[in-house]
Amino acid sequence: MTPYPFSALHGQPQLQLALLLAAIDPQIGGVLIEGPRGTAKSTSARALAELLPGQRFVDLPLGASEEQLLGSLDIQAALQNGEVQFKPGLLARAHDGVLYVDEVNLLPDGLVDLLLDVCASGVNRIERDGISHQHPARIALVGTMNPEEGELRPQLLDRFGLFVRLDAQIDPATREAIVRSRLAFDRDPQAFVARHRDAQQALVTLLETARARVASLEFSDALYRQVSQLCHAAAVEGVRADLVLLRAAAAHAAWQQRDEIGAEDVAAVAELVLAHRRKVPPAEQPPAQSGASGAAHAPEIAGEWGELPPQAVPIQSVEARALPLKKP
Repeated sequence: MTPYPFSALHGQPQLQLALLLAAIDPQIGGVLIEGPRGTAKSTSARALAELLPGQRFVDLPLGASEEQLLGSLDIQAALQNGEVQFKPGLLARAHDGVLYVDEVNLLPDGLVDLLLDVCASGVNRIERDGISHQHPARIALVGTMNPEEGELRPQLLDRFGLFVRLDAQIDPATREAIVRSRLAFDRDPQAFVARHRDAQQALVTLLETARARVASLEFSDALYRQVSQLCHAAAVEGVRADLVLLRAAAAHAAWQQRDEIGAEDVAAVAELVLAHRRKVPPAEQPPAQSGASGAAHAPEIAGEWGELPPQAVPIQSVEARALPLKKP
């Protein structure tokens, strides 16, 4: 099955941004997407996997067991031969790729909690009868849910780093662009992908650069104050939101190819971090300080990112429009 190109997605700029941030720094804690069917949730997640080093897309089924998720140890072999034999689970298969959980609100709470712990640490540890094994699990976690089928417990909701709520209503121009693109892809997937090859490669290059850059970016005192004020004004519980907001701002700055994290980076990601944690409606919050005015409302991607970089060839037709990016 040929995956739909990420550069050809239409109409969901905040979803695209959230997925890219989670791919740049998996320790952000993944992306939870709330919305009805037919809003490109699964298509977007599969498309993201094609931009990552391992290009892996792994589905976590609702009926999965803890052993299927984490993997298992052969205790008998360890006792007889003194060697730990590990049978990889879904987390090992998803390393350097995307782990996708459809209807995550219907997954057992214990499994969700375990999954979020591993994805936040980047390491999967399995222990059984005094024998242990661990392996890297750098995963872009994407969970989706339809609120009509049940809510996610607040304790688990808070564990997801970023949250995107998709609107069921799509304006006519966007609907037309989506339908044109989808029909063109379905009629000739190989030709459609070929038209987007340059734009896709540009995204891969920028994503690799951002992943390498993000760890070197420093947080200023002003940024710490800005984030603390935003989280306090939103009346969020604990400091998880502060940590995620700083990480997301750093990932955004890295994606923008900046050498410093600015107030505009916090502004661009604040709503993704606070939307599912906020206890105070945005209208009731006091104005933010330290250059954070309006930070609770993330700007549109197209307005922030400008045009494709020189190495990418923008395709101007409606059915093959590439995701706009900032010039290096």
